[in-house]
This record gives sequence, structure tokens and C-alpha cells, in this order.
Amino acid sequence: MQLRCPDCDASYGDRWRCRCGSPLQFADPPRPDRPRPDPESFDSRDGLWSFEAFLPTGNDPADRVTLGEGMTPLVAADAWDASFKLDYVFPTGSFKDRGATTTLTRAVELGVDRVVEDSSGNAGAAIATYAARAGIDAEIYVPADVKDAKLRAIRRTGADPVRVDGTREDVTDACLDAVRDGDAWYASHAWNPAFFAGTATFAYETAVQRGWSVPDAVVTPVGHGTLLLGIYDGFRALYDAGWTDSMPRIVGAQAAGVAPIVEALHGVDAASPSPEPNDAADGIQISTPVQLDRILTAIDETDGDAIAVTEPELRAELDGLHAAGFYTEPTCAVAPAALRTARNRGTIRSDDDVVVALTGSGLKG
Repeated sequence: MQLRCPDCDASYGDRWRCRCGSPLQFADPPRPDRPRPDPESFDSRDGLWSFEAFLPTGNDPADRVTLGEGMTPLVAADAWDASFKLDYVFPTGSFKDRGATTTLTRAVELGVDRVVEDSSGNAGAAIATYAARAGIDAEIYVPADVKDAKLRAIRRTGADPVRVDGTREDVTDACLDAVRDGDAWYASHAWNPAFFAGTATFAYETAVQRGWSVPDAVVTPVGHGTLLLGIYDGFRALYDAGWTDSMPRIVGAQAAGVAPIVEALHGVDAASPSPEPNDAADGIQISTPVQLDRILTAIDETDGDAIAVTEPELRAELDGLHAAGFYTEPTCAVAPAALRTARNRGTIRSDDDVVVALTGSGLKG
């Protein structure tokens, strides 16, 4: 499918970024032309690919690079008065598999034989795994201090990890140098529109699991915003198709000290409420999200919010999650912690119906 620039309206057959510098989107994303199916008889045997009517990749099932991902459990979390979507039970242990399956499927459709990606861990492991599934070579650029468990997950797929000293932005710069200097395809979770098409399936699954009822609010961790934007895009697609009749408020949870969305909405003090940064939430420490403007628009249009979570708040929440049987990695805990703050602020009311995304497995860290 053609890609289009939302800023200058340029179109491309394939490119990782517009010449004007803007991220690209699918020019004509598919929408079903039929009434929504009965949720009781909905056939979910193909996992997230059961929503192929909304997906711009994988029209030919033979091209799909899949490990049976999707349709993750949506379970009651009584201690939080919410429902948790358990996206940490994916094949590689994180929600990034949603985007990896659609991104590598597009790579197969385009005849790609080598991909590169930059990642703090989860996205790299997902892209490497799905590249291995597709028989495509992969090179994953990671921070030099990446956790050993995530590095092992990348290496065991046969992908080549490239450790880069410096900031998270230095990792991206090194990866982009490789894209410019070689013939690799950039399978970026921050830039590639196929990745966001995959994360939108979070919304489709949540809706059908709830009988096409939209929650009042969805709370999710936010780094580059791949899941937050997928949630927005997915619920918007359902609404536009006439399958649902509302949008949820979207609340993003960030790491205190590295919270650019919170800073844009509420100022520096709100983004850094503690003198110490929340280093435990290393998976979302992104100081310059590629699609910051889109994230802010999604929050504004849904009357949502963004909240910075301190490390002590994260640690307390993580202990509660584990004690309740939700074995997540530390970064995940920012979302239920943010839910508590949102309720205290009144952004989310006490009687609101809330879904919280739990995004990464505790087995990884």
C-alpha cells in the first residue's frame, strides 16, 4: 500500500521517512464494509490477524510472519478496580510483537532480505524474532548497558546486536547511519507505519473481548508512543467503521525525569516530580519521541492525560502486581501507578470503566 505524508501530502511506495522529515502513514488504510460481527461467534483463531479487515499488510495469508500472536487475555484486576490487558504473554514477552508481526509481514511483501532496528530491548527482541521467523537477516542496535536477558533474546535468534555507547538517541543515530550507508530496510517501531498498524490491534481485541463496548479510559506506558498511538488509531478505526460509538480517554504513563509528554502538557516540574529519575522504567526513557505531536493530539482529542511516575511509586506498584499474580517487568508498573494518580486528579473517575495495558514480562529482567 502507498504511504502518505500527513504534513506535505507527498506519497511513496516505500520509504522510512518523508523527505520533509515527517513520519509517514498508510495512504488508504482498509476499513471493513460490513456490520460488526457478533462477538460471541467472532472467530479469533488467527490471533490479531483475525482483524485482517483493518490491517494494511498480510492480505495474502502466505505472506504473514506470525507466531500465533494476539488475543491476549483481558482480565479483572479487582485491587485496581480495572481490567488488565496482559500483553506480556506474547511470544517474545512484550506487546512489541503486535508491531513486529505486521512490520516483518510488510518486509516480506516488499522482498526485503535484511532489516535493522534500534531498541532498548523489547522491540529489538521482537523484530529479531520475527525476522528469524521470516528468514530475513536482522541487525539490532541497542544501548551498551542493555539488560543481559534482552541481549540474549536478540542473539539467540541469529540476529546481530550492535551495542552503542551514549544516550538512547545515540543508538538511533548509529542505526540511521547504517540505513543510509547500506541496503537495509528500517524496521523501526518508532517510524514504520506497519508497526502502528499492528499495535492498533490492541484496540480491536479489547473491543471484541468487551462485546464491542469501549472502556471509559485506557492507561498505557509511553516511550515512543507506539502502543498509545496504536490504541488511538485502533479505536478511531472502529468508530469510523461504525463498529463502536465512542472513544476512550487515553492516559499515558511516563518515567519521572524522562517524561517529554508530561512536560509538554504540564511543565518541567510535573515531568520531574522527584530529584531522582525513574531509572527502573528503562523501557520508556525516550526524551524525544519521534511522533510527539501525534501523541499530544491523541491525548487532547480523547480528553486524556499523561502522568510521570517516580521510581518509589513504580516499585510499590510492581510489588502489588507480582503479589496479585501479574508477573511483569518493572516498566509495566508505571501504568497502574498512573491510574492511581489519574483517579486522585479526577482525570479518571472512581466509577469509570478502565483498561490498563501490561506490556512486558517479568521473565525478561
